[in-house]
Amino acid sequence: MAMNFFFILYLIFTLTILAQNQGTKVPSSQIHPQGNLQVKSTRCTSRCSKTAFKKPCMYLCKKCCSKCLCVPPGTYGNNQLCPCYNNWKTKRGGPKCP
Repeated sequence: MAMNFFFILYLIFTLTILAQNQGTKVPSSQIHPQGNLQVKSTRCTSRCSKTAFKKPCMYLCKKCCSKCLCVPPGTYGNNQLCPCYNNWKTKRGGPKCP
């Protein structure tokens, strides 16, 4: 009886872990090699095009791009397409990446 309980508990735990590991896949167009500065610059220029603070935005965008190897499309939002970009936070808990 106790074996059945632990087996069921183990199955539930395993299924929970598997469900958590299934995240949104990043489209291949969002991923690029770390050394490709032209792609990085183009993505970040697009991402920072509507901000009044272009230099800090570009600096942080390139830093995030180097770490995460992706930049979400558009000028704002769409962070779910790049989980690392979305989850990297400042010391205060705000978003690190523009």
